[in-house]
Amino acid sequence: MAAEGPGCGCAPEIEGSAGLPPAAGKESPWLPIALGAGLALWFLLYFALPHLARWLTYDLLSLAKGARLGASVEFFLYDTPKVLLLLALVVFGVGIIRSYFTAERTRKLLAGKSETVGNVLAAGLGVVTPFCSCSAVPLFIGFVATGVPLGVTFSFLISAPMVNEIALVLLLGLFGWKIAALYLGTGLAIAVVAGWVIGRLKLEGHVEEWVYAMETGEGGEALPEFGWRGRVAYGFDAVADIMAKVWPYIVAGIAVGAAIHGYVPENFMASIMGKGAWWSVPVAVVVGIPMYSNAAGIIPIVQALLGKGAALGTVRHS
Repeated sequence: MAAEGPGCGCAPEIEGSAGLPPAAGKESPWLPIALGAGLALWFLLYFALPHLARWLTYDLLSLAKGARLGASVEFFLYDTPKVLLLLALVVFGVGIIRSYFTAERTRKLLAGKSETVGNVLAAGLGVVTPFCSCSAVPLFIGFVATGVPLGVTFSFLISAPMVNEIALVLLLGLFGWKIAALYLGTGLAIAVVAGWVIGRLKLEGHVEEWVYAMETGEGGEALPEFGWRGRVAYGFDAVADIMAKVWPYIVAGIAVGAAIHGYVPENFMASIMGKGAWWSVPVAVVVGIPMYSNAAGIIPIVQALLGKGAALGTVRHS
């Protein structure tokens, strides 16, 4: 389940001091109160969505209950704000977490660790650090140049684009903790095991000599400290940046999911993408290729397919 779209759909990147929130200054005493009020408003809106969607569909628009059009419209009016609210909350939270990480700090966390511990740590950092596949490759080169084992760097390179925190929270909200844990666990396991195997192959001799000859920037200036005001501002900037990039794909994905929900007969997908169909996984992979945009747009389609009888393993590969 890929999570990148045009421009990778990543939050603003943090390299060195560029793009970091403003340095710590006098913190406003009203900031915690404002954040608490905003979170309370978020929960009120989120839990009011089912009632609001039904009112809009059947009272305001006067669509017939039980009709295909009514079911599709209710699905769309409920899932669209639900996914957008979930996305805004998780991007804001992860944006604050990402304000603590720079390429230099990430390198220091991985340097000097034993290989097995390094594989696990690198895979975990690949999930939360602000580096998509576009920037993970240059960072990967920097890791190798500073002496981080090759297998450890591959664990980071694999997990960075494979496990996406936005997809994780959307899966948690739409499918529950078991599916979210399965997504996270399998992605991290692949990254850790693949990095460990690559480390056993001793491929360092195949790395180009210019990589080891690179200037790594070690011994530079210490990282400055930043206050909560700056980190909150960075979180809001991340929300604005990502929402502007992915909202059309979210709406399009939910529209497709709404059509499937309302017009595809119950259990119809079981005959095409069910557990008993041997061709279901290859077909799902092929169908999923042109649909590739980002996890936020694909997950509502997955939700609708599961509701119509598709197997979980099949839609996971699409």
